[in-house]
Amino acid sequence: MRSTLTFALAITLAGTGPSLGIEFNKDVRPVLSDNCFQCHGPDSGSRKAGLRLDREEDILADREGSRVVVPGKPAESELIKRITSTDPNEVMPPPELHKTITAEQVKVLRQWITEGATWQRHWAFIAPKKLIVPVDDSGWAVNEIDRFVLARLKLEGLKPSPEADRSTLIRRLAFDLNGLPPTPEEVAAFARDRSTAAWEKW
Repeated sequence: MRSTLTFALAITLAGTGPSLGIEFNKDVRPVLSDNCFQCHGPDSGSRKAGLRLDREEDILADREGSRVVVPGKPAESELIKRITSTDPNEVMPPPELHKTITAEQVKVLRQWITEGATWQRHWAFIAPKKLIVPVDDSGWAVNEIDRFVLARLKLEGLKPSPEADRSTLIRRLAFDLNGLPPTPEEVAAFARDRSTAAWEKW
């Protein structure tokens, strides 16, 4: 009887898999899309320097002796040089666009390149794969989603929180279903209902 919010979090965590490595679609594409595609994206009318950063073949291409991304070598990648430059004539995105790539985003891009700059097609074109459900030796997990949550918690060095008490559960359920808190009578009735179908019934 865990909260549906936990269910949503579990779906997110399960989709990331057990690895803590950088994933292009999840971590890198949003940075490039938000900060770079305006001038280096699919729109040929606004594209600068004939450079596209939305296609693997372009981002890895040799451009007169330099490459936007050199897999495994962030120091040799023009992308890293440009986004960390202090020269207003060299830094990307240009100051006039009023876009800023944060230090954390720079770290993500640098790590992505260090790990080999693995490219992914848009998620809609990637065939889904059945995930191997992690094993739970603790007995904490109630279902397969819980096992993914627990595996990620272990990976982060965290432990699951204790299960919420019944008054908290009924509040979560009420807010999820109708956006309003439960009445005192409903809280008391749910607390008394110890049947295995209580959650589904309410």
